[in-house]
Amino acid sequence: MEPELWAIVLTPENEYRRQLIDQVVSTALPESKNPDQVSVTVKAFMTADLPHELIELLEKIVLQNSAFSGNPNLQNLLILTAIKADKTRVMDYVNRLDNFDGPAVGEIAVGSELYEEAFAIFKKFNLNVPAVNVLLDNINSIPRAVEFANRVEEPEVWSQVGKAQLREDLLSDAIASFIRAGDGSQFHEVIRASERVDAYADLVEYLLMVRKTVKDPKVDQELVYAYAKIDKLDAIEEFIALPNVANLQSVGDRLFDEELYEAARIIFQHISNWGRLASTLVKLQQFQAAVDAARKANSARVWKEVCFACVDAEEFRLAQICGLNIIVQVDDMEEVSDYYQNRGRFDEVMSLMESGLGLERAHMGIFTELGSLYARYRPEKLMEHLKLFSTRINIPKLIRVCDEQQHWKELTFLYITYDEFDNASTTIMSHSPEAWEHAQFKDVVVKVANLEIYYRAILFYLQEHPDLINDLLTVLAPRVDHTRVVDLMRKSGNLPLVKPYLVTVQSVNVAAVNEALNNLYIEEEDYDRLRESIDMHDNFDQISLAQRIEKHELLEFRRIAAFIYKMCGRWRQSLALSKSDKLYKDAMETASQSGDRELAEELLNYFLEEDKKECFASCLYTCYDLLRPDVVVELAWLNNMQDYVMPYLIQFVREYSTKVDELMKDKEAAKKEVEKKAKEEKEVIAQANMYQTLMPLALPAPPMPGGGMDGGAFGGAPPMPAYGMPPMY
Repeated sequence: MEPELWAIVLTPENEYRRQLIDQVVSTALPESKNPDQVSVTVKAFMTADLPHELIELLEKIVLQNSAFSGNPNLQNLLILTAIKADKTRVMDYVNRLDNFDGPAVGEIAVGSELYEEAFAIFKKFNLNVPAVNVLLDNINSIPRAVEFANRVEEPEVWSQVGKAQLREDLLSDAIASFIRAGDGSQFHEVIRASERVDAYADLVEYLLMVRKTVKDPKVDQELVYAYAKIDKLDAIEEFIALPNVANLQSVGDRLFDEELYEAARIIFQHISNWGRLASTLVKLQQFQAAVDAARKANSARVWKEVCFACVDAEEFRLAQICGLNIIVQVDDMEEVSDYYQNRGRFDEVMSLMESGLGLERAHMGIFTELGSLYARYRPEKLMEHLKLFSTRINIPKLIRVCDEQQHWKELTFLYITYDEFDNASTTIMSHSPEAWEHAQFKDVVVKVANLEIYYRAILFYLQEHPDLINDLLTVLAPRVDHTRVVDLMRKSGNLPLVKPYLVTVQSVNVAAVNEALNNLYIEEEDYDRLRESIDMHDNFDQISLAQRIEKHELLEFRRIAAFIYKMCGRWRQSLALSKSDKLYKDAMETASQSGDRELAEELLNYFLEEDKKECFASCLYTCYDLLRPDVVVELAWLNNMQDYVMPYLIQFVREYSTKVDELMKDKEAAKKEVEKKAKEEKEVIAQANMYQTLMPLALPAPPMPGGGMDGGAFGGAPPMPAYGMPPMY
């Protein structure tokens, strides 16, 4: 039985191969007891690639009662050869044979797509998990797999069935299978599938089973979520009251995001997350409870959320409670105010701000915001608010609001309070129907920094309140340029209107004011006031005024012109006016004041020419110092007026005799003074001589150091005078 011999006889060229095979299969090999012979023969058939002949051979050896019927290798070879050469025989071999390698042969059958044969093999060898996998993965028969699992009742089998059902989205069946298997390892997939098909009732049952063996936060969290989805709120309360590893904050946030607010409320209340609880209660329209939760949370964000929700729900009492806790924060106050205003809740937001004024933590922003609200919606309350809280408001902000809302009176008040007097004055003048008050404007305008506003104010009063312009000018008098004011009034033709002002400021002696008043007095023919003005205020064009009135129809004005000429030193013009108007007294006074002898003598001649003897006599008295006696006497003698000149002569003689007497007295006094001085000099000389005789005689001077008594080469000291210093002992 050599392999080489078998190779030769089993070649296709051997015409006797068939007869040989038949003899070996039918007689020789089945009756053989030698395993080596059987082995060599089988190998020879396999080498010659004679699968059908090999099957015949192996059937004779294995299926018939031979010495090698129970050989595992031969049974394996028979089945594997059938799988390769004749698949129809495999099932029969599987059923008839019992001693082959079931797991290995079964895997080969699966690989050869003999799924029923493979299932039979695994089932025969009680390999239930591979068997059910064949049903599920290869035959794709979940019902047969369920039937098989019910028959074998093994957890591993049910677990495989559950996985397959889960893949096919048979969630309820899969969960039932996993529960029978007690398999909690697939909870992630089960949870995802449950979410996909919205089957949370079955998920609860499954997760309760999983919790018995698995301690995972995911399991507990999904269980709470599943309870919420099936609206088992009592179960949630019971669950979270027991020990668990769920991240309840995460679960609560998820429930809130998915609008499962009742369940979220239970969670947040249990973990004392008052902020999220308040948000949840707002969604549930439980506003009072939301306010209580917000108070515990004490967060600006939570307060705002609850407040805004209460405003939307028109729960204004609760909204105010929340708002009072928000507006004490400067950064959040405006947001609250804007929210109310955007929804047209003006009265409510003003009520909120008014309540906030009394808070211990009330700040400037509340007072300012309330002022802004009043400016927009309740202007009748604005001024009172500004006056009460002027020191607690943000004035620049309210200035912008009042300007925007055109509340000019209130805007003026704010400018004054803020020491912006220029803007206040401008606002009053620009919007006088609402903003102007005389007393207030006077107080403001004197404080402006821009001097041009003074003159704008003057023109404003000239146009709108001319009856009060003098009152205004009196206030502005220390600050305005009077010359400019006079010019304004003159151009507008309203100079007489401001006469009281001009009289008031004339004391400063401004030329424009003086001239304006003088012109007014001339127009009014008020010569007394004109004369008074000229006497007291000399800063004006005097010659021009004199020339203007020297031909006036009224005597007194011409007299004033003469007076002005006299003031200006134009004596002849003054004298001529006085003589033409026969104002002899004025003429005499002018001549006297001029100090001009010639002028005085001309006036004297004029009186003689006009035969005004009394005036001649009076002129002698008035111009006494200027007139020369010889001229006076000559004129009197020539005109036979010795009687009229006699008083002058008496006065002249008296004056000159008095002067002579005084000269004599002065001469006598001078003589006596000279004699007195001569006498005093004699007395001084006599006294000096007496003192000299009483003095002791002077001794010789002591010798000089380094020299003899005779003074050496240079001689001695000069002799001391007899009245010199006494010697030293």
